Amino acid sequence: MAKKTKAQKSATSAVDAAAGAAKDAKKLLKTVPKKDAKKLRPLLEDAKDAADVSSKKIARKPRKVEKDAVAATKRLQKAAEKIVAKADEKAVREAIAAAKKVAEKAARETAKRERHADKASKADKAAEAPASAEQPAAKPAVKPAARRTPAKAAIPAAATAPTKAASAKPAVRRAPAKPAPDTALDALTVVQLRSRARDAGHAGYSRLNKAQLIALLGS
Repeated sequence: MAKKTKAQKSATSAVDAAAGAAKDAKKLLKTVPKKDAKKLRPLLEDAKDAADVSSKKIARKPRKVEKDAVAATKRLQKAAEKIVAKADEKAVREAIAAAKKVAEKAARETAKRERHADKASKADKAAEAPASAEQPAAKPAVKPAARRTPAKAAIPAAATAPTKAASAKPAVRRAPAKPAPDTALDALTVVQLRSRARDAGHAGYSRLNKAQLIALLGS
C-alpha cells in the first residue's frame, strides 16, 4: 500500500471535518424553526457530498477534495452558528420578557395587598370613632349619681341628730336665753338659728326652716 502524501492527509482531514459538521447540522435541524431548517438543509447536503468521496479521488486530486470539503464545512458551520446565535438571542429575549411579566405581576399583587390593607385600616378607624364619641356622653351620667349619694346619706344623719340631742339634753336643762327681737333673728342664718335653738334647749329644731326657727326662738 502506497504511503499517503501530505496533501492526501490534509484532504482526508478536511473530508472528516465535513462529515462531522454534517452530522452536527443534522441534529440541529430537529430543534430549529422550519424557516431556519430550510436554509440549513442545502448546506448540509453540500457538506455531505464533500465528505462522500472515494479514496481514489483523494489520491488523484487531494487539493481539490480538501478545498471543496473545507469550503462546504465553513459555509455549514457559519449558517449553523448564526441560527444558534439567533435562537440564543430569542431565548434571552423570552427569558427577559418572562422575568418582566413576573415582576409586573408581583408589583400588581403588592399594590392590591396595600389597597386592601388601607381599606381595612380605614374600616378599623371608622369602627373606633363611634366608641370614642360615646365616652364623653357616658361620663356625666356617673357624676349625678355620685352627687346624689352623699345627699341621701346625709338625710338619716340629720334625722338622727335631734334624737341624740333630745336624749342628751333633758338631764341638764339650761335656763332659756332671753329672746332677741325678731329683727335680730332675721339677720341670722339657719345654722345660727339652730345653734341658738340648741343652746335654748329646744328639741326637733333641725327639721325646721328659718321662719319656723324664728317663731320657735321668739316664743
